[in-house]
This record gives sequence, structure tokens and C-alpha cells, in this order.
Amino acid sequence: MTEAEKPREGSLEAPTRHPIDWQSPEYYDQEALFGELDRVFDICHGCRRCFSLCNAFPTLFDAIDATDEGELEGVPRETYWEVVDQCYLCDMCYMSKCPYVPPHEWDVDFPHLMLRAKAQRFREQGAPLRDRVLSATDQVGSIAGVPVVAEVVNAANGNMAARLLLEKTLGVARDAPVPRYEARPARKRLAKLRQPRGDATVEPANGTTGKVILFTTCYGNYNLPQMCEDLVAIYRHNGIEVRLAATEQCCGMPKLELGDLKSVEAAKNVNVPELLAWVEQGYDIVAPVPSCVLMFKQELPLMFPDDDQVARVAEAFFDPFHYLHLRHRAGKLRTDFSQALGKVAYQVPCHLRVQNIGLKTRDVLALVPDTTVEVIERCSGHDGTYGVKARFREAAVRIATPVARRVDKAGADHFCSDCPMAAAQVGGLTSREAHTHPLRLLRSAYGI
Repeated sequence: MTEAEKPREGSLEAPTRHPIDWQSPEYYDQEALFGELDRVFDICHGCRRCFSLCNAFPTLFDAIDATDEGELEGVPRETYWEVVDQCYLCDMCYMSKCPYVPPHEWDVDFPHLMLRAKAQRFREQGAPLRDRVLSATDQVGSIAGVPVVAEVVNAANGNMAARLLLEKTLGVARDAPVPRYEARPARKRLAKLRQPRGDATVEPANGTTGKVILFTTCYGNYNLPQMCEDLVAIYRHNGIEVRLAATEQCCGMPKLELGDLKSVEAAKNVNVPELLAWVEQGYDIVAPVPSCVLMFKQELPLMFPDDDQVARVAEAFFDPFHYLHLRHRAGKLRTDFSQALGKVAYQVPCHLRVQNIGLKTRDVLALVPDTTVEVIERCSGHDGTYGVKARFREAAVRIATPVARRVDKAGADHFCSDCPMAAAQVGGLTSREAHTHPLRLLRSAYGI
């Protein structure tokens, strides 16, 4: 009897995660990898509960169904890599669907198995230039953010001839949403935050210190600095001190999705000591992009389970709305709102859902009088660079279309998502297209 044929008795215990043993030789052993792929794929084939999530599972199941036997044994190994490529490490199968995750005896961790496959392939083959460029968010942002260059890049991104060239050279789909680059990044706009405020009076409350370091993120720094400015305005309005670290690099999530774990380690070696120095001074840390928060709170601790510095930074890291909600529960959040928001259609990003903190963005926005929030807990199909690549564009649009339909059906005054890339992806498929970040909505509600 194969594991897929055994009786289904899903675990009722909370999912737990094993450390990622990425520095051991066995992690990169191809025979051991394919043995584990065989085992997990066979379990997934027998269950098929995740068929409606990403495109990795339909790719696997269609390949199995196309064999004469209708079993995994007939699927060629080349197809396994197609399944790996379709996984963008959203973690939703692990956190919301799979009944066989640890501590279940079958010990299934599909996304981290896909990560292992990506890492092995990267070590053996490297990655195409186009993938290395798209995942180099810091370097691309620093170049594209130069004032004259930013104008040229933004103009090119709006020109179909240039987009066709971009599709041919870097594989970026001609119709995929691409971000603007700002000539004045957030870290320049907010440079004064590197100096302490003499008039700041902070109050610790409910596990928060009342003073934070803002990790601007690549997107917040180069593409949407307004998001960071809004966060600072809201936090200061609520008596929270906000400072800016002296240095900051990409959190490493784009490199993780590529399987380039050494580059993840290099980014960690820059970011963690800098952030830890602030934690030791009593500061918490916030970042406005869910993927970056998840990187510091989950992936880095799993990659470096014995690193005390990583653990201490992870403990101090917060989603910005979670932080505000914790303050609210302690009576430390101002509710002197001057403007209603009306109806808000709110898409919850996957990398926020898997943090298991609840719908704190919804809860904070709902504090605004005459405001209702319609929650859409479904994937946008953007997922890092996946949704912009021509190779995956059709699948990404298919994943995002149900979300776009719900946004249109809601007839809301505003559409937002904590992930600006997800919002752009969904917005481009709606009849309205316009989207606003939740931090912008909250700031406008305060009238500040």
C-alpha cells in the first residue's frame, strides 16, 4: 500500500515547521531530493485538496492523469521541474489546506520541498540572467531610481514597443503591471528620521515599545515611498517614535524564491546586525510589505535556527497594522478620525495570511466610523516575480481573475491590499484599476 492509499487522518494539531537544513550536503543530493519529491507528490496525488490554490498542483495532477496508469510512476522527471517552477512559495498549501503537515507523521512541507529543489538547481546550474536581474531588487532600484533614469524607465514601461523588447530580453510579460520608479526614494525623503526627536515621549503597551525602526523595503524605498511616508505620519500621530536604520538591503525574499540561498545569507549578514543594534536600544521593527515581514519572522529563523541575533530580530518584527492593533487593544491608538472611508474591498496577501496574526488591517480600518471592509482572502497571482513573467502570465491572470471579479462585484469606494504589487495585479484586471494602499486610507481617515 502506498502512502497515498493509506487512510486519511489529518492532524488536528497546529502546523509546525522544521528548520531548513540548507547547509548540509544531503540537502543538495539529487537522489535524496527526488526520493522526497516522489514521496510528497504521491501523497498530494492521493489527496488533491490543494488543486485550487496555485498552478503547481494542477501541473502535477494533469501530468499524472495524462499517464496510461494514472499514477505518479509514469510522470517523467522533467515534469517535476515544471511543478517546482510553478511554486512561488506563498505557503498557503502548508498553512491552510494540507492535513499532513508536521506534526503529522507524513511530515509534508510542500513549499520548503520546492525551495530545496530550487536551491539544488541553483547550486548546480545557476539561474538565467533574466531571473538574476528581476530578483536583484536593490540594484535595479538604485539604478532605475536615478532622476533622469527614472523618467526614461517609467516612460519605457508605458510604451508598447519598449514592453515588447522587455518581454524578449527579460521575459517580462508585455501586459503585466510593472512599478514606477521614484527619483527620490523613501530613505532620502525620510532622512531626518536618522536623528532622534527631542520631543518624543513614547509609551510601551501590549508587547510594543512605542518606538520603531522602519525597514522601508525595496518596493517602499524605490517604487512607493508614499507608503513609507504614510506609515510615518500615522505612527507619529499616535505617539510612536519612528527612526530609520543607517543601512538597509533587500530582505532576501526574491533570492529565496530563486533558490539562491547564499545571497539570502549575505543580505542577512548586513541587515540583522544593524537591526539588532536598534532592538538592543529598545526599538521594535516594522516593514510595510508582508513578504519582507515574513522573511524576517519565519524564513530567516528557519534557515538559521541557531542564530540568536536572527531570533531576536524576528521577535521584534511586526506587520504595521498588527502593531497598531496591539496599541489599540491597550488604549493607545487615537480614534479621532475626521473622514469616513465608506466601503473598502480588501485583498489579503498570502504572505500576510500565513503569518497567523488575523485580519489586523481590516480591524484597524473598521475603527473608522461609517466604514465597512469586505475581505477577499484569495491569491492575487502576483507572488514576487511570478506574475510578471511571460512564461507564467496566463496562469497568474487565471489565479487573479476571481479576486478581480469580487472587487468589481463589491462596488466599493476603495480597493486595497497590503501588498502594492498584488493590488496592481488585481486592479489591472478590474473595471476600475485604481487601488490605494491601506496606510494611505488610514492616513486620509485621520486627515493628516
